[in-house]
Amino acid sequence: MMTIAILGAALCTALLLLWPRLSRAPLWRATITPLASIIGSGFLVLGPILESAYGIWAPAVMAALCLGAWLFGAAVRTNIVRRAKGPRSAAEERLETLASWALAFAYVISVAYYLNLFGAFGTRLTPWNDPLHAKLLTTAMLLIVLAVGWTRGFGALERMEQIAVGLKLAIIAGLLAGLALYFAGKLEDGALLSNPPGVSGWAALSLGFGLIVTVQGFETTRYLGAEYTAPIRIRAMKLAQALSAAIYMAYIGLIAYVFAPGTGDQSETAIIGLMGLVAPILPLMLTAAALAAQFSAAVADTGGAGGLVEELTRRRIRVRSAYALLVALGLVLTWTLDVFEIIAFASRAFALYYALQSGIAALAARAEARRGTALAFEALALLGLVIAVFGAPVE
Repeated sequence: MMTIAILGAALCTALLLLWPRLSRAPLWRATITPLASIIGSGFLVLGPILESAYGIWAPAVMAALCLGAWLFGAAVRTNIVRRAKGPRSAAEERLETLASWALAFAYVISVAYYLNLFGAFGTRLTPWNDPLHAKLLTTAMLLIVLAVGWTRGFGALERMEQIAVGLKLAIIAGLLAGLALYFAGKLEDGALLSNPPGVSGWAALSLGFGLIVTVQGFETTRYLGAEYTAPIRIRAMKLAQALSAAIYMAYIGLIAYVFAPGTGDQSETAIIGLMGLVAPILPLMLTAAALAAQFSAAVADTGGAGGLVEELTRRRIRVRSAYALLVALGLVLTWTLDVFEIIAFASRAFALYYALQSGIAALAARAEARRGTALAFEALALLGLVIAVFGAPVE
Protein backbone atom coordinates (compact mmCIF):
# COMPACT_ATOMS: atom_id res chain seq x y z
CA MET A 1 0.00 0.00 0.00
CA MET A 2 2.88 2.37 0.82
CA THR A 3 4.47 1.82 -2.59
CA ILE A 4 1.13 2.32 -4.36
CA ALA A 5 0.56 5.60 -2.49
CA ILE A 6 4.07 6.85 -3.32
CA LEU A 7 3.81 5.98 -7.01
CA GLY A 8 0.25 7.32 -7.18
CA ALA A 9 1.25 10.69 -5.71
CA ALA A 10 4.23 10.93 -8.05
CA LEU A 11 2.13 10.02 -11.10
CA CYS A 12 -0.67 12.45 -10.24
CA THR A 13 1.85 15.27 -9.76
CA ALA A 14 3.54 14.46 -13.06
CA LEU A 15 0.19 14.49 -14.87
CA LEU A 16 -0.72 17.81 -13.24
CA LEU A 17 2.59 19.35 -14.35
CA LEU A 18 1.98 18.08 -17.90
CA TRP A 19 -1.55 19.55 -18.01
CA PRO A 20 -1.38 22.08 -20.89
CA ARG A 21 -3.47 24.68 -19.11
CA LEU A 22 -0.91 24.74 -16.29
CA SER A 23 2.32 24.09 -18.18
CA ARG A 24 1.62 26.83 -20.71
CA ALA A 25 0.40 29.46 -18.25
CA PRO A 26 2.88 32.40 -18.18
CA LEU A 27 2.76 32.70 -14.39
CA TRP A 28 3.53 29.01 -13.88
CA ARG A 29 6.31 29.07 -16.49
CA ALA A 30 7.86 32.02 -14.65
CA THR A 31 7.39 30.21 -11.31
CA ILE A 32 8.94 26.88 -12.27
CA THR A 33 12.52 28.21 -12.52
CA PRO A 34 12.77 29.68 -8.99
CA LEU A 35 10.64 26.87 -7.51
CA ALA A 36 12.89 24.19 -8.96
CA SER A 37 15.97 26.00 -7.69
CA ILE A 38 14.65 26.54 -4.16
CA ILE A 39 13.61 22.93 -3.59
CA GLY A 40 16.46 21.40 -5.52
CA SER A 41 19.56 20.06 -3.86
CA GLY A 42 18.72 21.66 -0.52
CA PHE A 43 15.73 19.39 -0.18
CA LEU A 44 17.98 16.34 -0.34
CA VAL A 45 20.41 17.34 2.41
CA LEU A 46 18.33 19.55 4.68
CA GLY A 47 16.03 17.00 6.36
CA PRO A 48 18.70 14.83 8.02
CA ILE A 49 20.77 17.90 8.96
CA LEU A 50 17.91 19.69 10.73
CA GLU A 51 16.61 16.50 12.35
CA SER A 52 20.04 15.65 13.76
CA ALA A 53 21.12 19.17 14.77
CA TYR A 54 17.89 20.69 16.06
CA GLY A 55 15.72 17.72 17.05
CA ILE A 56 12.26 18.79 18.16
CA TRP A 57 13.01 22.37 17.06
CA ALA A 58 13.77 21.42 13.44
CA PRO A 59 10.43 22.75 12.07
CA ALA A 60 11.00 26.08 13.87
CA VAL A 61 14.46 26.39 12.29
CA MET A 62 12.97 25.54 8.87
CA ALA A 63 10.36 28.24 9.39
CA ALA A 64 13.12 30.73 10.25
CA LEU A 65 15.03 29.84 7.07
CA CYS A 66 11.87 30.31 4.98
CA LEU A 67 11.14 33.64 6.69
CA GLY A 68 14.69 34.84 6.07
CA ALA A 69 14.38 33.87 2.42
CA TRP A 70 11.05 35.71 2.14
CA LEU A 71 12.57 38.89 3.61
CA PHE A 72 15.57 38.78 1.28
CA GLY A 73 13.09 38.10 -1.53
CA ALA A 74 11.28 41.31 -0.55
CA ALA A 75 14.49 43.24 -1.20
CA VAL A 76 14.90 41.62 -4.62
CA ARG A 77 11.25 42.31 -5.46
CA THR A 78 11.68 45.95 -4.50
CA ASN A 79 14.64 46.18 -6.86
CA ILE A 80 12.66 44.61 -9.69
CA VAL A 81 10.01 47.33 -9.32
CA ARG A 82 12.62 50.07 -9.01
CA ARG A 83 14.49 48.90 -12.10
CA ALA A 84 11.27 48.73 -14.13
CA LYS A 85 10.55 52.38 -13.33
CA GLY A 86 13.64 53.62 -15.15
CA PRO A 87 17.17 54.87 -14.42
CA ARG A 88 18.55 54.50 -10.90
CA SER A 89 21.14 56.47 -8.95
CA ALA A 90 24.84 55.96 -9.49
CA ALA A 91 25.17 54.44 -6.00
CA GLU A 92 22.45 51.89 -6.78
CA GLU A 93 24.13 50.95 -10.05
CA ARG A 94 27.52 50.51 -8.34
CA LEU A 95 25.97 48.22 -5.74
CA GLU A 96 24.19 46.33 -8.53
CA THR A 97 27.54 45.68 -10.23
CA LEU A 98 29.00 44.42 -6.94
CA ALA A 99 25.92 42.23 -6.44
CA SER A 100 26.35 40.75 -9.92
CA TRP A 101 29.97 39.86 -9.16
CA ALA A 102 28.87 38.30 -5.87
CA LEU A 103 26.23 36.28 -7.70
CA ALA A 104 28.73 35.10 -10.33
CA PHE A 105 31.03 33.94 -7.51
CA ALA A 106 28.09 32.25 -5.77
CA TYR A 107 27.27 30.43 -8.99
CA VAL A 108 30.82 29.08 -9.18
CA ILE A 109 30.51 27.60 -5.68
CA SER A 110 26.99 26.34 -6.27
CA VAL A 111 28.08 24.40 -9.39
CA ALA A 112 30.70 22.64 -7.24
CA TYR A 113 28.01 22.06 -4.61
CA TYR A 114 25.54 20.57 -7.10
CA LEU A 115 28.04 18.28 -8.79
CA ASN A 116 29.57 17.12 -5.50
CA LEU A 117 26.06 16.06 -4.49
CA PHE A 118 25.74 14.40 -7.90
CA GLY A 119 28.91 12.43 -7.16
CA ALA A 120 27.76 11.46 -3.68
CA PHE A 121 24.29 10.34 -4.76
CA GLY A 122 25.62 8.72 -7.94
CA THR A 123 27.85 6.35 -5.96
CA ARG A 124 25.56 5.86 -2.94
CA LEU A 125 23.83 2.69 -4.16
CA THR A 126 26.92 1.20 -5.82
CA PRO A 127 29.88 -0.87 -4.52
CA TRP A 128 32.02 2.29 -4.88
CA ASN A 129 30.25 4.29 -2.17
CA ASP A 130 33.20 6.19 -0.73
CA PRO A 131 34.50 9.79 -0.86
CA LEU A 132 37.23 9.06 -3.41
CA HIS A 133 34.90 7.59 -6.03
CA ALA A 134 32.32 10.32 -5.36
CA LYS A 135 34.98 12.98 -6.04
CA LEU A 136 36.11 11.13 -9.16
CA LEU A 137 32.52 11.13 -10.48
CA THR A 138 32.19 14.82 -9.61
CA THR A 139 35.44 15.54 -11.48
CA ALA A 140 34.16 13.67 -14.54
CA MET A 141 30.89 15.64 -14.50
CA LEU A 142 32.75 18.96 -14.20
CA LEU A 143 34.84 18.04 -17.23
CA ILE A 144 31.73 16.98 -19.17
CA VAL A 145 30.07 20.31 -18.38
CA LEU A 146 33.20 22.13 -19.57
CA ALA A 147 33.45 20.06 -22.76
CA VAL A 148 29.81 20.63 -23.72
CA GLY A 149 29.88 24.33 -22.85
CA TRP A 150 33.17 24.88 -24.67
CA THR A 151 32.32 23.02 -27.87
CA ARG A 152 28.55 23.27 -28.30
CA GLY A 153 27.09 25.61 -25.70
CA PHE A 154 24.33 24.62 -23.32
CA GLY A 155 21.31 24.85 -25.61
CA ALA A 156 20.88 21.09 -25.95
CA LEU A 157 21.37 20.42 -22.25
CA GLU A 158 19.06 23.24 -21.19
CA ARG A 159 16.20 21.55 -23.07
CA MET A 160 16.48 18.75 -20.53
CA GLU A 161 15.79 21.12 -17.65
CA GLN A 162 12.00 21.13 -17.96
CA ILE A 163 11.92 17.33 -17.90
CA ALA A 164 14.28 17.24 -14.90
CA VAL A 165 12.14 19.76 -13.01
CA GLY A 166 8.96 17.76 -13.56
CA LEU A 167 10.68 14.53 -12.50
CA LYS A 168 12.02 16.12 -9.34
CA LEU A 169 8.70 17.64 -8.26
CA ALA A 170 6.84 14.38 -8.96
CA ILE A 171 9.30 12.36 -6.86
CA ILE A 172 9.12 14.90 -4.03
CA ALA A 173 5.32 14.47 -4.05
CA GLY A 174 5.80 10.70 -3.76
CA LEU A 175 8.29 11.19 -0.93
CA LEU A 176 5.86 13.39 1.01
CA ALA A 177 3.06 10.85 0.52
CA GLY A 178 5.29 8.07 1.87
CA LEU A 179 6.42 10.17 4.82
CA ALA A 180 2.83 11.13 5.64
CA LEU A 181 1.79 7.47 5.82
CA TYR A 182 4.88 6.58 7.87
CA PHE A 183 4.19 9.50 10.24
CA ALA A 184 0.53 8.44 10.57
CA GLY A 185 1.62 4.91 11.47
CA LYS A 186 3.97 6.19 14.17
CA LEU A 187 1.25 8.49 15.50
CA GLU A 188 -1.25 5.64 15.67
CA ASP A 189 1.28 3.51 17.58
CA GLY A 190 2.12 6.38 19.95
CA ALA A 191 5.72 6.16 18.78
CA LEU A 192 6.44 9.77 17.78
CA LEU A 193 9.72 11.08 19.24
CA SER A 194 10.78 14.35 20.87
CA ASN A 195 14.48 14.34 20.08
CA PRO A 196 16.73 16.83 21.92
CA PRO A 197 18.80 19.25 19.84
CA GLY A 198 22.30 18.12 18.93
CA VAL A 199 23.66 21.69 18.98
CA SER A 200 22.77 24.83 20.91
CA GLY A 201 23.74 28.46 21.38
CA TRP A 202 26.08 30.08 18.89
CA ALA A 203 26.84 26.75 17.20
CA ALA A 204 23.15 26.29 16.39
CA LEU A 205 22.83 29.86 15.09
CA SER A 206 25.95 29.76 12.92
CA LEU A 207 24.91 26.38 11.50
CA GLY A 208 21.56 27.94 10.54
CA PHE A 209 23.46 30.75 8.80
CA GLY A 210 25.40 28.11 6.86
CA LEU A 211 22.18 26.58 5.52
CA ILE A 212 20.72 29.67 3.80
CA VAL A 213 21.76 28.25 0.41
CA THR A 214 19.19 25.47 0.84
CA VAL A 215 16.36 28.02 0.40
CA GLN A 216 18.20 30.03 -2.27
CA GLY A 217 16.92 30.30 -5.82
CA PHE A 218 14.12 32.86 -5.67
CA GLU A 219 16.47 35.54 -7.00
CA THR A 220 16.44 33.92 -10.44
CA THR A 221 13.24 35.82 -11.29
CA ARG A 222 15.32 39.03 -11.10
CA TYR A 223 17.04 37.92 -14.32
CA LEU A 224 13.97 36.86 -16.34
CA GLY A 225 13.16 40.39 -17.52
CA ALA A 226 13.60 39.50 -21.18
CA GLU A 227 10.80 36.93 -20.95
CA TYR A 228 8.37 38.31 -18.33
CA THR A 229 7.10 41.66 -17.09
CA ALA A 230 7.99 42.93 -13.62
CA PRO A 231 4.50 42.19 -12.14
CA ILE A 232 4.64 38.58 -13.45
CA ARG A 233 8.13 38.08 -12.03
CA ILE A 234 7.13 39.44 -8.64
CA ARG A 235 4.05 37.19 -8.50
CA ALA A 236 6.15 34.24 -9.65
CA MET A 237 8.72 34.79 -6.90
CA LYS A 238 6.04 35.03 -4.22
CA LEU A 239 4.30 31.92 -5.51
CA ALA A 240 7.56 29.96 -5.72
CA GLN A 241 8.53 30.97 -2.20
CA ALA A 242 5.09 30.18 -0.78
CA LEU A 243 4.93 26.75 -2.45
CA SER A 244 8.49 25.85 -1.49
CA ALA A 245 7.90 26.95 2.11
CA ALA A 246 4.79 24.73 2.30
CA ILE A 247 6.74 21.77 0.86
CA TYR A 248 9.70 22.31 3.19
CA MET A 249 7.54 22.71 6.29
CA ALA A 250 5.57 19.54 5.47
CA TYR A 251 8.81 17.64 4.83
CA ILE A 252 10.59 18.74 8.01
CA GLY A 253 7.43 18.41 10.10
CA LEU A 254 7.06 14.80 8.97
CA ILE A 255 10.72 13.80 9.32
CA ALA A 256 11.56 15.49 12.63
CA TYR A 257 9.58 13.22 14.97
CA VAL A 258 9.88 9.70 13.50
CA PHE A 259 13.60 8.86 13.57
CA ALA A 260 15.63 8.31 16.72
CA PRO A 261 18.97 10.15 17.13
CA GLY A 262 21.73 8.26 15.35
CA THR A 263 19.41 6.65 12.82
CA GLY A 264 21.25 6.65 9.52
CA ASP A 265 24.66 8.13 8.82
CA GLN A 266 25.86 11.73 8.90
CA SER A 267 26.74 11.97 5.22
CA GLU A 268 25.28 14.27 2.58
CA THR A 269 23.30 11.28 1.26
CA ALA A 270 21.79 10.35 4.64
CA ILE A 271 18.28 10.92 3.26
CA ILE A 272 18.69 7.78 1.11
CA GLY A 273 19.21 5.56 4.15
CA LEU A 274 16.40 7.18 6.12
CA MET A 275 13.90 6.89 3.30
CA GLY A 276 14.84 3.23 2.86
CA LEU A 277 13.23 2.72 6.28
CA VAL A 278 10.02 4.31 5.00
CA ALA A 279 9.68 2.34 1.75
CA PRO A 280 12.15 0.29 -0.34
CA ILE A 281 11.26 2.19 -3.53
CA LEU A 282 12.17 5.63 -2.17
CA PRO A 283 15.99 5.32 -2.32
CA LEU A 284 15.86 4.57 -6.04
CA MET A 285 13.38 7.38 -6.70
CA LEU A 286 15.40 9.89 -4.68
CA THR A 287 18.63 8.90 -6.40
CA ALA A 288 16.99 9.50 -9.79
CA ALA A 289 15.68 12.87 -8.59
CA ALA A 290 19.08 13.80 -7.17
CA LEU A 291 20.99 13.05 -10.35
CA ALA A 292 18.48 14.88 -12.56
CA ALA A 293 18.28 17.87 -10.21
CA GLN A 294 22.00 18.32 -9.65
CA PHE A 295 22.96 18.03 -13.29
CA SER A 296 20.27 20.42 -14.55
CA ALA A 297 21.04 22.93 -11.79
CA ALA A 298 24.77 22.76 -12.51
CA VAL A 299 24.15 23.38 -16.23
CA ALA A 300 21.87 26.35 -15.46
CA ASP A 301 24.33 27.96 -13.02
CA THR A 302 27.31 27.36 -15.30
CA GLY A 303 25.50 29.12 -18.12
CA GLY A 304 24.43 31.93 -15.77
CA ALA A 305 27.93 32.42 -14.40
CA GLY A 306 29.52 32.45 -17.85
CA GLY A 307 27.07 35.04 -19.14
CA LEU A 308 27.48 37.23 -16.06
CA VAL A 309 31.28 37.20 -16.20
CA GLU A 310 31.28 38.05 -19.92
CA GLU A 311 28.86 40.92 -19.30
CA LEU A 312 30.66 42.28 -16.22
CA THR A 313 34.08 42.22 -17.93
CA ARG A 314 32.59 43.79 -21.08
CA ARG A 315 33.54 40.70 -23.08
CA ARG A 316 37.19 40.82 -22.04
CA ILE A 317 36.59 37.37 -20.56
CA ARG A 318 34.53 35.40 -23.04
CA VAL A 319 31.93 32.83 -22.03
CA ARG A 320 34.08 29.79 -22.86
CA SER A 321 36.98 31.15 -20.80
CA ALA A 322 34.58 31.77 -17.92
CA TYR A 323 33.42 28.14 -18.14
CA ALA A 324 37.03 26.97 -17.91
CA LEU A 325 37.70 29.19 -14.89
CA LEU A 326 34.52 27.97 -13.20
CA VAL A 327 35.42 24.31 -13.72
CA ALA A 328 38.98 24.89 -12.48
CA LEU A 329 37.68 26.47 -9.27
CA GLY A 330 35.09 23.69 -8.97
CA LEU A 331 37.86 21.08 -9.12
CA VAL A 332 39.80 22.91 -6.40
CA LEU A 333 36.72 23.01 -4.15
CA THR A 334 35.94 19.35 -4.85
CA TRP A 335 39.37 18.07 -3.87
CA THR A 336 40.01 20.39 -0.90
CA LEU A 337 36.60 20.56 0.84
CA ASP A 338 33.78 18.21 1.72
CA VAL A 339 30.19 18.81 0.61
CA PHE A 340 29.11 20.39 3.90
CA GLU A 341 31.97 22.89 3.75
CA ILE A 342 31.02 23.76 0.16
CA ILE A 343 27.40 24.26 1.29
CA ALA A 344 28.58 26.72 3.95
CA PHE A 345 30.73 28.62 1.43
CA ALA A 346 27.82 28.77 -1.02
CA SER A 347 25.57 30.09 1.75
CA ARG A 348 28.07 32.83 2.53
CA ALA A 349 28.35 33.83 -1.13
CA PHE A 350 24.58 34.03 -1.61
CA ALA A 351 24.20 35.86 1.72
CA LEU A 352 26.64 38.51 0.45
CA TYR A 353 24.55 38.84 -2.72
CA TYR A 354 21.37 39.23 -0.64
CA ALA A 355 23.08 41.80 1.58
CA LEU A 356 23.97 43.88 -1.48
CA GLN A 357 20.44 43.55 -2.90
CA SER A 358 19.09 44.69 0.49
CA GLY A 359 21.46 47.65 0.39
CA ILE A 360 20.18 48.61 -3.08
CA ALA A 361 16.59 48.37 -1.80
CA ALA A 362 17.52 50.59 1.17
CA LEU A 363 18.96 53.25 -1.16
CA ALA A 364 15.79 53.12 -3.26
CA ALA A 365 13.60 53.51 -0.18
CA ARG A 366 15.63 56.52 1.03
CA ALA A 367 15.38 58.10 -2.41
CA GLU A 368 11.59 57.78 -2.12
CA ALA A 369 11.61 59.16 1.48
CA ARG A 370 10.41 55.87 3.01
CA ARG A 371 12.61 56.02 6.11
CA GLY A 372 11.06 53.09 7.97
CA THR A 373 11.36 50.81 4.96
CA ALA A 374 14.94 51.96 4.41
CA LEU A 375 15.85 51.08 8.01
CA ALA A 376 14.29 47.64 7.61
CA PHE A 377 16.31 46.94 4.46
CA GLU A 378 19.48 48.25 6.11
CA ALA A 379 18.91 45.82 9.00
CA LEU A 380 18.39 43.06 6.44
CA ALA A 381 21.65 44.01 4.69
CA LEU A 382 23.44 43.78 8.03
CA LEU A 383 21.92 40.33 8.62
CA GLY A 384 23.17 39.21 5.20
CA LEU A 385 26.69 40.37 6.06
CA VAL A 386 26.56 38.55 9.42
CA ILE A 387 25.51 35.34 7.65
CA ALA A 388 28.29 35.82 5.08
CA VAL A 389 30.91 36.12 7.83
CA PHE A 390 29.69 33.58 10.38
CA GLY A 391 27.90 30.82 8.41
CA ALA A 392 29.32 27.46 9.58
CA PRO A 393 29.38 23.99 7.97
CA VAL A 394 27.85 20.85 9.45
CA GLU A 395 30.47 19.08 11.59
